[in-house]
Amino acid sequence: MWTTSFIAVAAIGFSIGCAQNASMHSTSSLQDESAIKEVIYEMTAGFNSHDAEAATRMYTEDADFVSVRGEEAKGRGEIRKGLAAILSTRARNAALETRNVAIRFIRPDVALVHVTNELSGLMNSDGQTLPAHRERSLRVFVKESGVWRVAAFQNTLAKPFEASSTGQGAAAP
Repeated sequence: MWTTSFIAVAAIGFSIGCAQNASMHSTSSLQDESAIKEVIYEMTAGFNSHDAEAATRMYTEDADFVSVRGEEAKGRGEIRKGLAAILSTRARNAALETRNVAIRFIRPDVALVHVTNELSGLMNSDGQTLPAHRERSLRVFVKESGVWRVAAFQNTLAKPFEASSTGQGAAAP
């Protein structure tokens, strides 16, 4: 009888502990998601104010970056320099709007984040304004000393090709 009571009490205690742990993890995840989204919106605001420093201060020192055009940069300084060049030329009138953010935690301190943005006001080499387009980026976030930072960023045009006349997929590039 005593053994059965002890097992029942232990099982109830274990269940309560698991529920509390799940609740704490859920609260922690929500806080981390909120912090990551704040970083993304800070990046967007930096871009929109054409401030390369504000748009890149959240990168790790050794971050990897690949632009939608396939341009590569390594490290926060190189990323900032490249973005400053873009913001002073073809993106000097550009505006970025964050449309969607999807976060998946790989570990408690690593997250994969897909971000959909709409970019308008970009100019071609002749100075003509290009049509607005959507971009989808994959950003790898790492939590260092309690702060979420971008360790990698790769950008892709969303649906860059028109559907074929038969509606069977994309036309050849």
